[in-house]
Amino acid sequence: MTDKKTFYFAGDLFDSKHLAGNALLAEAIYAASDESLVPILPQNLEQRETTAHSIRDNDILCLLDCDLALFHFDGSELDSGTVVEFMFAKFADIPSVVIRSDFRAKGDQEMHPWNLMVSYYPRTEVLLLDSMSLYQNAYRPEEDEGPEEFLKTGMSARRARGMLEEIASRVVEAFGIVSERKPVLPPEQAETVYDWIARMPGFVGGHSVQKDRVAEALRRKVEKNLL
Repeated sequence: MTDKKTFYFAGDLFDSKHLAGNALLAEAIYAASDESLVPILPQNLEQRETTAHSIRDNDILCLLDCDLALFHFDGSELDSGTVVEFMFAKFADIPSVVIRSDFRAKGDQEMHPWNLMVSYYPRTEVLLLDSMSLYQNAYRPEEDEGPEEFLKTGMSARRARGMLEEIASRVVEAFGIVSERKPVLPPEQAETVYDWIARMPGFVGGHSVQKDRVAEALRRKVEKNLL
């Protein structure tokens, strides 16, 4: 991927660990892609309106604006907002990477550790990672060190960086794979589908307020051969 592409960074953002982890991984992906993948983090979006409805609208529109999307399917139960965003991406035929770094087994199927209704969608690459293993294997000291030595030597931070760099590398590779997959949405139907996407959510102000922005998002995707 030589041309710059934006990707929507979807996942939990409800506590300090989520916010810090999102920011660090986003920067690691940007670096690992030689700055060709530009992350769009919802937590960094400037909200002009602060109603729940307008915040939801802004997230959906920013997702539609992006070329690609990354979805974090972590936790014993998937975050409902992330699942909704994933479905919007699939309605819009946006190439997507789903990542789960949570090593706990869940779900009602053999392929993925989550509800089967969120699986099997085209133009989607899935990464199942064991974050604990990646963390511990990122750096192995030659000798056993106690808890205080971990702090003095900065080993915890070194392991965390190594883990994030490995995850970022795999995400970049997955984006490269999914970006090459052909669109599912027929070209002659794209304008109609995107017009429906501009109507269906019930954006603040109605269809007329956001139809041009959604149409422009489609135009850019066609220009980049993503649709």
